[in-house]
Amino acid sequence: MATETGTRTDTTNGTTNGTATDTRYLFETGSDHGRVQVDCLSAMLDSTTTGVLDDLGVREGWRCLELGAGNGSVARWMAQRVGPAGSVAAVDIDTRHLDPAPGVTAYRHDINDGLPQDGPFDVIHARMLLVHLPRREQILRTLAGALAPGGWLVVTDISDRLPTAAAGTDPGPAELFDRVLDAGMNGLGRAAGMDLEWARDVGRHLRDAGLEDIHGLEDAFTARGGTPALLYYRSLIKQLEQPLQAAGLTADEVRRFGDLMLDPQFSAWSYQFVTTWGRRPR
Repeated sequence: MATETGTRTDTTNGTTNGTATDTRYLFETGSDHGRVQVDCLSAMLDSTTTGVLDDLGVREGWRCLELGAGNGSVARWMAQRVGPAGSVAAVDIDTRHLDPAPGVTAYRHDINDGLPQDGPFDVIHARMLLVHLPRREQILRTLAGALAPGGWLVVTDISDRLPTAAAGTDPGPAELFDRVLDAGMNGLGRAAGMDLEWARDVGRHLRDAGLEDIHGLEDAFTARGGTPALLYYRSLIKQLEQPLQAAGLTADEVRRFGDLMLDPQFSAWSYQFVTTWGRRPR
């Protein structure tokens, strides 16, 4: 049960410094660059996420499960909505940036090992998580089965649309941007088991898991250097410097990409984030 200041539980097995040995997740979110990563995700997506959850009716007394909790921003929003009569379990493979908060129980846990808490839940939210997991379809079915009658499952992941430099950007920086992002997404990401076509197919999997009232939305925008979307790219590439160089990029290209993400004169598209949700029949 969450206390007034929140609680924290470590249920992860076979881990070293918060990274599960059987999970091929590319990023070390417990690092300094990982902190930027999760904070930028919150800055980019929280208004969309909480808007969807608000429309679904998250309210007092609900039992919530937040997967891939990051810095805990969505879990804290949920806790404010459900109040002391409800509960929020916030789960991440690395909880170093997930600060305790009233009404939130933080679990350091690998979802590949099952749920850290038994259901049923009134809402389960997973953001930028399932796209990374080879067993994503099986895990989605497990989540659907953990819903209470009338409960909602909400999934957000990136699509396969490669981010590109915005129109009017000089050819040199644009080419560098495209080359580095392609190496990261289509090179390292796919090799690590990411399914970049998954996001557009989540609705079918929700239906196959027995859910109904399935809807979705896409969220993408342009942004300038130094703002969350491009700082997000920078944080990801900083975490992948060595594998990117092993894949053929030079150290100078990686350095120049990092500098470009800080340049307010440079503009690029964000990832295309796809959010899909469905409800368990009553």
